[in-house]
Amino acid sequence: MAVNLSGAPDGQVRPLAMAAAADRAPPRRHPVLAWLSRAAAAAFLPSGLARRFARTLIGLVVFTFLANGAVNMVLSYDEASASAVHVQREKALAAAERVAQFIGEIENQIGWTTRAEWARLDLNQRRYDLIRLLRQTPAIMDVLYIDADGREQLRLSRLEPDVAGGGADLSADPRFTQAIADRVWYGPVYYERGSEPYMTLAIIHAGRRPGVTAVSVNLKLIWDVVTAIRVGETGYAYVTDATGRLVAHPDMSLVLRGTDLSHLPQVARAVRDAQGDDIAPGNSVRPDWSTVLSAYATIPRLGWLVFVELPRREVLAPVLVTLYQTLILLGVSVLLALLLGSWLVRRMVVPIRQLQAGAQRLGEGDLRQRIAITSADEIGALAHRFNVMAARVQEAQETLEAKVAHRTEELAQSLNELRTAQDRLVQTEKLASLGQLTAGIAHEIRNPLNFVNNFAELSVDLLRELEEALAVAGPLLDAALREEIAELAAMLRDNLGRVVQHGRRADSIIRNMLAHSREGGGERRAVDLNAFVEEALNLAYHGARAEKPGFNIALEKHLDPAVGQVELYPQEFTRVLLNLFGNGFHAAHAKRTRDAAAEFQPTLSVTTRALPSQVQIRVRDNGAGIPDAIKARIFEPFFTTKPTGEGTGLGLSLSHDIVVKQHCGMIDVVTEAGNFTEFVVTLPCTGTPPDGREA
Repeated sequence: MAVNLSGAPDGQVRPLAMAAAADRAPPRRHPVLAWLSRAAAAAFLPSGLARRFARTLIGLVVFTFLANGAVNMVLSYDEASASAVHVQREKALAAAERVAQFIGEIENQIGWTTRAEWARLDLNQRRYDLIRLLRQTPAIMDVLYIDADGREQLRLSRLEPDVAGGGADLSADPRFTQAIADRVWYGPVYYERGSEPYMTLAIIHAGRRPGVTAVSVNLKLIWDVVTAIRVGETGYAYVTDATGRLVAHPDMSLVLRGTDLSHLPQVARAVRDAQGDDIAPGNSVRPDWSTVLSAYATIPRLGWLVFVELPRREVLAPVLVTLYQTLILLGVSVLLALLLGSWLVRRMVVPIRQLQAGAQRLGEGDLRQRIAITSADEIGALAHRFNVMAARVQEAQETLEAKVAHRTEELAQSLNELRTAQDRLVQTEKLASLGQLTAGIAHEIRNPLNFVNNFAELSVDLLRELEEALAVAGPLLDAALREEIAELAAMLRDNLGRVVQHGRRADSIIRNMLAHSREGGGERRAVDLNAFVEEALNLAYHGARAEKPGFNIALEKHLDPAVGQVELYPQEFTRVLLNLFGNGFHAAHAKRTRDAAAEFQPTLSVTTRALPSQVQIRVRDNGAGIPDAIKARIFEPFFTTKPTGEGTGLGLSLSHDIVVKQHCGMIDVVTEAGNFTEFVVTLPCTGTPPDGREA
C-alpha cells in the first residue's frame, strides 16, 4: 500500500523543497508526521506530565505484549516438545518391533532344523535341508551344523565352498557353548570385509544329545529400517547394542568404524536403565554435541536400543514464529499507543498549562487572577476550585497578620509542649540509663562485699579459736599481757560484729537496687488457657456491645479440657486474643450490615485443641473472608482493610510479633472469600496439663 505524503495528485511527486521554492512559503509538515513527532517527543523527552503519561501508556502496552508473548512461547515450546517426543517414541517402538520380528522370523525358519526327528536323517538329507534354509531366508549368509560332541558336520555358505563332515572341534566355540547353556545365543555384531554388519544366531536342537545350528545373519534390513525413519527435516534414528556400540546408523561410516556411543548422555542413561539402575532424565546430545530431543525403545530378546532423535532447533521453530508475531504486534501496538497518547496529552496539557500560568501569576501577587472554565470534566472542576481558592486568598489578605500571630502563638505553645515532652523523655531515658548503671554497679559491688562478709565471719571464728588457745596457755603468760590481749580481742570482736552488720545492710541495699532495676519487665507464667481465652472473649464481646449498641453475634466455644496450663505473657497475649476477636466481630457484623439478609446470623467460633507438645487456638468468623490478592499482606505493619478511622493496621502485625517472636509460636490464616476467615495460633506447650504431669 503506497501513501502519498507530498500533497500532489496520485502518480506525481512534488518534493517539499521544490514546493517551498515554487510557492515562496515556509515548508509545512504533513499532519500525520507532525502528530508522530509530537508523540515521539512526548514519549522520550526526559520530563513533563505528557512525557510520563506517554511513557506509562507505552510501557503498559510493551509489558502486556511481552508477557503474553513469553507465555505463548513457553506453551508452544512445551507442546512442540511433548508432541515431538511422542512421535519419536512411537517410531522407536515400531522400529524395535520390526527388528524383533525380523529376528523372530529367522528363528522360526531355523526351528525346523532343530527338531528331534531331524537328528535321524543322514548327512546328505541334512545338507539339502540347510540349502533349502539358505534359499528361503536371504538374510542368512552361511549356516553351520555342530553335532552333540562339538564337531563341525556341515558348513554351507553363499560366498564360500560347502564343507561336509569337516570334523573341526568347536566344543569351546561360543556358538556351541552358549547355545547349549542358553538354548538360543545372539552373538555380537561383526563386519565381513568391512562392508555390512552381521550377527551370529545359534539354536540348540531338541533331544537327549542335542547339536547346534548356527547361522550368520546379514543385518542390512536393520539399516534399511533405521534409514527409513524420518523425524522432522534433520531427525534420524540409530541402533546400538546393549553396551552402547553402534549397530545401525544412516551414516554407514560410523557403523563400519565400530563407533561407541556410550559416552552420550542419552545412550548412557538408556544402558543403565536397561540394567535396572534408577536413572534421572537429563540432556541429550549428538556426537557433534548439538542438543537434541531423544526417545528410545528396547528391542526384545536382543537387548539392543533404538534411538530416534530430533534437533532442538527444529522444536524451536514454532516458538520463533510466535516471537516474530509478538514483535510485529508489539510494533503496531507501540505505534497506536504513540498516536493515542499524543491525542490524550494534547487534551490534558493545554488546560493544565493554563492552570500553571494562572497559579504563577497568583503566586506573584495578582490575587484577581481567575481561570476561564471551558469544560465540565476534572480539569474544569480543578479550574473552579482554583478560582474559589484565589477568592479565599484575596478575602483572607486583610486578616493575614492576625492569623499569622494566632498561628505563631499556637506554634509557640506546641513548641513549649514539645520541649516539655522532650525533657520528660530525656529524664525517662536518663532514669532508664541510671537503672542500667545501678544494676551494673550493684553487680560489681556485690562480689567484693560478699568477700568482706565471708572473711568477717571467718575472722570471728578465728578470734574464738585464739581466745580458746589463750585460755589453755593462760598460766604461762604474764597477767598484764593476758589482760591486754583479752581487751584487744574484745575490741576486735566488736569491730568484726560491726563489719558483719554493715555488710549485711549493704547486701540488702544492693538486693533492693537490683530488684528496682528489674521493675517493669514482662512476667511469663503458667495460666489456664481455656479460662484465659474465655475471659478474653467475654471482655471483647462486652466491649463490642458497649461500642456498638446494635451489635449482636453468636458465640461458639469448643474448649479442649486436655489443653491445661500454658506458660505465656498474659498481658501481651491478651492483646493478641482481643485483636483476633475484634477482627472477627468486625468482619461478621460488616457482612450482616452489607447483605442485610434476615437469615444470616453472624457467628464467631473459638476452639482450643491439645496437640503433641503444642496447643492450638482457632478463631473463625463467617464474615466476607479475605481475598487472595491481599492475604499475604495482612501481617504487614499499617496494612488494613477496614474503612478509614476504624483500624490502624497494627493489630495483626503486633499479634504476629507477640506470637512468633515473644512466644516462639506460629500464626496462620485460612480463608475463603465470601464464606469465612479462620486464624490459627499455635504455641509450644511448656505448661502443666490437667493431670499435673509436666508437658
